[in-house]
Parts: sequence; C-alpha cells; structure tokens
Amino acid sequence: MTANTTHSAPQRRGGAHVAPPAEVATPSKGRMYVILTGVMLAMLLALLDNMIVNTALPRIVGDLGGLSHLSWVVTAYVLASTVATPIWGKLGDLYSRKAMFIASIVLFLAGSVLSGAAQSMTELIAFRAFQGLGGGGLMVGAMSIMGAMVSPRERGKYQGLMAAVMPLAMIGGPLLGGFITDNLDWRWVFYVNIPVGIVALIVVVLTLKLPKSTIKASIDYLGVAVLSVGITALVLLTTWGGTEYAWDSWQIVGLGILAVVSLVGFVFVERRAVEPIMPMSLFRNRNFAVASVLGFLVGFAMFGATTFLPQYQQLVQGDSATASGLALIPLMLSSVVVGLIVGQITTRTGRYRAFPIIGGALMTLGMIALAQLTVSTTHTVSSLLMIPLGLGMGFLMQTTMLITQNSVSVRDMGVASSAATFFRQIGGSIGVSLFGAIFSSRLTASLTSSLGSAAAEKMTSGGARMSPSVVSHLPVAVHTAYSSAVVDALQTVFWWAVPITAVAFAVAWFVKEIPLRGGDTPPATPNASPAKVEIVKQRQPVEALVSE
Repeated sequence: MTANTTHSAPQRRGGAHVAPPAEVATPSKGRMYVILTGVMLAMLLALLDNMIVNTALPRIVGDLGGLSHLSWVVTAYVLASTVATPIWGKLGDLYSRKAMFIASIVLFLAGSVLSGAAQSMTELIAFRAFQGLGGGGLMVGAMSIMGAMVSPRERGKYQGLMAAVMPLAMIGGPLLGGFITDNLDWRWVFYVNIPVGIVALIVVVLTLKLPKSTIKASIDYLGVAVLSVGITALVLLTTWGGTEYAWDSWQIVGLGILAVVSLVGFVFVERRAVEPIMPMSLFRNRNFAVASVLGFLVGFAMFGATTFLPQYQQLVQGDSATASGLALIPLMLSSVVVGLIVGQITTRTGRYRAFPIIGGALMTLGMIALAQLTVSTTHTVSSLLMIPLGLGMGFLMQTTMLITQNSVSVRDMGVASSAATFFRQIGGSIGVSLFGAIFSSRLTASLTSSLGSAAAEKMTSGGARMSPSVVSHLPVAVHTAYSSAVVDALQTVFWWAVPITAVAFAVAWFVKEIPLRGGDTPPATPNASPAKVEIVKQRQPVEALVSE
C-alpha cells in the first residue's frame, strides 16, 4: 500500500540529515484500537511490574534477608530505567520506534527471568537493574508511538482509553502480587511477565505500523555516559547519606561533587552535541520546562512514599500479601477514575491548566492524611486516608505528559516523551532512595530507643529476615516495639513528602494554557502567543502509517 505524499527537500539539523517528519495522522477508529491493543499490552508489563513487586517486598526480604536494602529492589529498577529512558526515546526518533519498542520488551523479559531466579538480595538488585534497562523503553515507547499517530486534541480521549489499562495493573497488580506471594512463591511475581510479554511481542510485531525514519545521525554516547554517572552519584548520595556514611563524610561529599560536576557537564555536552539525547532547546519552552519539574516532583513524592505502604499493611496491620493488595484499591481506583474523567474533559474542552493545580493540592493533602497512620488505625480509616493522594495522582499523571507532547513537534515526540518519563522516574528514583534511607534510619533509631542497639542491629542488618510471619510470632513486647517503630518510620517518610508535593502545587500555577493542536496544527513555538500559531493545511495521509 503506497501513499501519495508530496515530499519537500530534506533538511539538515545539527549535522544530521533529516527528512521532513510526517505530521500526526490518526488511523481509522478500528485500526487504532488494534494498534492500541499491542501498545497497551506492553504498557501493562511496566505497570504490572511495579505494582506486583511492591506487594511482595516484605516476603522477599524475609526470604533473602536485607531489610536495610529493601528500597534498592525498587531503586535499582527505577535508576536503570531512568538512565535508559532518554536513550530509548532518542533511538526511536532516529531509527525506528517500533524496533526500539520491541527491543525494550525483550530486554525487560530477560531481566524478569533473571530476577525470578535470584538467590541473594545482591543478585536480585543487579537483575532488577538489568530489567530496568528494558523497562525504560516500555512507557516512553508507548507514549511516543501514540504521539506520532494521534493529535494532542484527540489524544486525551485515547489516553483515557490507555488509562483503562491502569485498573488492571494498579488494582489487579497488588492483588495478583499478593495472591502469587501467598499461594505460589514470590519468584512468580517476575515470571508472570513472561506470558504477558510474549503476547505483547506477537501483537506489536503483527499490528504496529509506523513510518520509517529517514534520519541518519550519531548517538550522543558522551551525553549518555555523563548523565549516567551524574544520576548514579545522586541516587547513591541520597541512599547512603546519614545511613551508611555520615553526611559530612568524604564519601558523601565526594558523591555530591561528582553529581554536580556530571550534571553540569551533561548540560555543557548536550548544548554542543550533534544529536543530543535531551536537547536543551526544549527547555526554552515554558510549558515543557514546567511539566518536567512537575513530573520530577510528582515522581519523587508518589514513588518514594507509596513504596512503603505494604510494609505498614503487612507488618503492622497483619495483612496477608493478598489483603495488602486489596487495601491499596482505594488509592489506585481513585487515581484511575479521575485520570479517565480528566482525559475526556480535556478532549472536549481543550483545557487542562486547572488539573495539575488541583492535583498538587490533593497530593499534599494526601501526604498529610497518610502521616496520621498509627498502630491502631483501622483498615477502613487507612483506606479512606489514601483517597486524596490517589485523586491527586489522577489529576497530574496524564496531564503532565499531554502538556509535554503539546509543546514539541512530531519530530521530537520521542525525545519529549522520554524527557517527561525521565524526570518522573528520576524523581521516583531519588525519592525511593532518599525515603528508603529515612525509613531505615528512623526504624533503627526507634528500635534502638525501645529495645536497645543490639536488638535493633539484629532486626535491621543486611541479614535480617523480618518477614510478616516472623514479625507475627515475636514476643508481645517486641512485636509492639517493632510495629511502633515501623509506624514511626512511615510517618516520618510521609511528613518529608509534604513539602515536595507543596512545591509541585506551587509550580503547577506556572502552566500556560496553550490550545491543544489538532492534526493540522503544529506546536506553538516556545513562549508564543496562541494567536500566533500558524495553521498548516498539509497532512500526512493515513496510508503512510503502514509503510513500515
């Protein structure tokens, strides 16, 4: 099938030969649903992984030991996926979004097999990092593929449809993770990815059709290396500071200097790179810059704080892994429902500025509410306390991506989508590591105060195996002290999250309401007035979407 398309002369961009990019062209409704099926299955992999693993963490620690390293099971994955995200996005823009999408699924599945076979906490952390390298391409691939096919004005409707995957992952994930942990083995929380991934691969290979890229350019390997060093140093600093090493130790000070030098160097390298993985020019666009900051803050607070809720439910409230998954339903369901509603409203009205503002306020209220959890809090009350946070997540998650994609051309859709995902993930990575350090430090301090340093060391050291079943059989006095220490540590984490979400609320006010473009409208130039946006009457035929 060929497309009758008029081609203009190739352009030259930063030393790379670039063919004129195809404008957004939405396929027929039936074909779009088929394409979305393949894309959503791959998204399901990434979403399920985080939800399932969090529920199984208490049992994993009980089997492999290392309560003090619990956060690294999450951090290793998020850190690796964060570093990989902009690379996947740029590779998709330069070569083939479809090929990169398939490659990321394959890497993710390989990491899942290795993680399920881990025999120690060290192995599991290493394999989770490998899994994260593939995971970095799943969400950004799905978002950039949809961005290349659907106009921003129509995208709210399809993002709402894609958000329908979230109930299966965000609600079904914890339930599935709990059921697997209780009735099979925690290793199956990784192995369950295999059948889903195989189906996703088959559907994506057979149904996804995109225009072939005609861009020839080199990869910014120096930028990748400098960014990786900077992010790793920053995460290690927030993980080890105040726990493994004193904040004024040479190790922490050295990591801080390395992080600053590397990240400043990354900006310097990107400004001079022929084909940067994260073009600095994008940040001249006000909405893009604001959405990036919002994504970082939301990821920091959301991933950092909610990772520890299953610890409370299983170690303090005495829930099974399955019941722990059920207890998270209010948080996840409220997020999903609001996300669907926001998507529909955005599509019908073209307006979105109010949503991140409302979301920032609700997330702040949610963190304050969760900081009220105590040893005696009932299941009903704890469930109600989760709802404000879930509502805030629903207002923010999809909106920040929509703002980002509406700020750039189709040519940069992949790198923009990866930037939005990158900032959310780096926020999550730093949040999980910092809050993990706070949780561990506060837990140790509370146990030392109530039981003495020897008992505290035994319960929190690298070899500690404090699974829910072990905790439930502790002597009454010790069990009470341990539960109180967990609650104290959890409250501290949520109180630390409050100023982060408050800053997100303040930043959201800087979003500028720029009309969402349709398939015939290019993005507004940085800081341009909506009235000056030109309407382009040329449009790439739908048939061009089946040229690959």
